Amino acid sequence: MPTDIPQGAAERNPAGHDSPFGPLTLPYGVFSTADAPDLRRVGVRLHDRVLDASAAARALGADAEAALLGHPTLNPLLAAGRPAWDLVRDRLTEWLTDDRHHDAIEPFWLPLADVTLHLPFEVADYVDFYASEHHATRVGEIFRPGGAALTPNWKHLPIGYHGRAGSVVVSGTEVVRPFGQRKGPDDPAPVYGPSVRLDYEAEVGFVVGTPTAAGERVGLDAVEDHVFGVCLVNDWSARDIQAWEYVPLGPFLGKSFATSVSPWIVPLQAFSAARVAPPARDVALLPYLDDAKLPEWGLDLRLDVAINGQVVARPPFSRMYWTVAQQLAHLTVNGAVLRTGDLFASGTVSGPGDDQRGCLLESTWNGREPLTLPDGSTRGYLEDGDEVTIRAWAPGPDGGRVDLGAVTGRIAPAAG
Repeated sequence: MPTDIPQGAAERNPAGHDSPFGPLTLPYGVFSTADAPDLRRVGVRLHDRVLDASAAARALGADAEAALLGHPTLNPLLAAGRPAWDLVRDRLTEWLTDDRHHDAIEPFWLPLADVTLHLPFEVADYVDFYASEHHATRVGEIFRPGGAALTPNWKHLPIGYHGRAGSVVVSGTEVVRPFGQRKGPDDPAPVYGPSVRLDYEAEVGFVVGTPTAAGERVGLDAVEDHVFGVCLVNDWSARDIQAWEYVPLGPFLGKSFATSVSPWIVPLQAFSAARVAPPARDVALLPYLDDAKLPEWGLDLRLDVAINGQVVARPPFSRMYWTVAQQLAHLTVNGAVLRTGDLFASGTVSGPGDDQRGCLLESTWNGREPLTLPDGSTRGYLEDGDEVTIRAWAPGPDGGRVDLGAVTGRIAPAAG
């Protein structure tokens, strides 16, 4: 079963204020153990240990918190809404940082290495955006050389597509190379077979808790009422299948075979010190997207992408043109409902630098300029056996650190 254990975690000081998954982070996940593989429980991670959260709450007499945490997924907690989220996080912070509670909760800790991590929530719907100007510009330059890099609508609305919720998998799950149709520009007819241009996309995901009714629109100032937390996403992409199918309706089979998410959901409250202004907009926005006079929802998240343990890119999320608030506002502006467990992702995170490209499509200019890895090997696109790991962290209060962990996937050969 897949697990997610950050490399190097054991070598770092577990008592340090800014050590990985310290008390500033306190993410939620779902785990099981070898002696009870069918019993899935909500856990909270602190350094390299996982707390059986509901059992600890019961031991402390916190019945309301135990009821919210005593489920095999995070969905009941997600559905409880912002006041409950704040209450549970406050209680957990107290229990895990106040020595008075040490003896009561000590029996409910498990070593991270001894648990199996699962998909932490039941995914209701999945939407993927296209929010990086640097990524969108490079894609336009690759596929429309000599023309306008950005489409006419790009700076007026957050472009996105609806993905397949049933294909969202937890970090560590193998990604089987997909079959499909493809047709190169010089091919006389399409062919069928395994994708030969398999790619990763480094993204950030947002998990919805509080739902909405049909016809209800979520304003820019209401993101904290609906978004529970943040995770990492790898929106795997078969570029050859995608290129042949996407006109005129957009991504379909080139995306729907797998989307990987990290096993730890970090509460949105943890990022209070990481909020920054988004890039300056040079096109006037319609009122429902105009955030000029509202709190800033850019997020200073520092990503890195590694292929087989070798870092190949460090995309900065702070350079994303469209914010989480704008994405949520646009997602619901037509009255589409939010459901508990909805996941919406940012789209590929890329920056202006050559070392800040969040996918191989950009880094290799669609395979025409292969990327040289630190070990001297080269990649146009991913090969069977390649393992892609995306990690991220954000600055926390008082110089601390909020860790998002990692999302990892290994490419398995096409089946059949």
